[in-house]
Amino acid sequence: MKASIEWDGEQRFRARSESGHEILMDGDRGKTGPSPMETVLMAAGSCSSVDVVGILEKARQAVTGCRVELSAKRAEGPPSVFTEIHMHFIVTGEDVGEHHVERAVRLSADKYCSVSIMLGHSVKVSHSSEVRATGP
Repeated sequence: MKASIEWDGEQRFRARSESGHEILMDGDRGKTGPSPMETVLMAAGSCSSVDVVGILEKARQAVTGCRVELSAKRAEGPPSVFTEIHMHFIVTGEDVGEHHVERAVRLSADKYCSVSIMLGHSVKVSHSSEVRATGP
């Protein structure tokens, strides 16, 4: 895997992935794009969400939505690394089993999500979930 980062003026940096995708990041408190640390947090949530949805689909759960709300704490001084990350999954669908969602979140956390597992070597990562029925 490869990527490149190019300075785009001020504190903006354009990140390009080997697959041809681009993200604009902003080191000036996220004025014009997410900061690099926000991008790391979003990557952890995205990676876990891919796993959770995939596992639920394989379990034949009628998932219509998946949202993960992330909260993180950072160290006081430089380097201001993450010290804690919490991921709260909200899964919607018809008759989605809560035990299926809990299992999917656990499998992502323990086995599949390379981003959060990597972060978990130095950050306290926790998870929670809830199921919401879709309908009128």
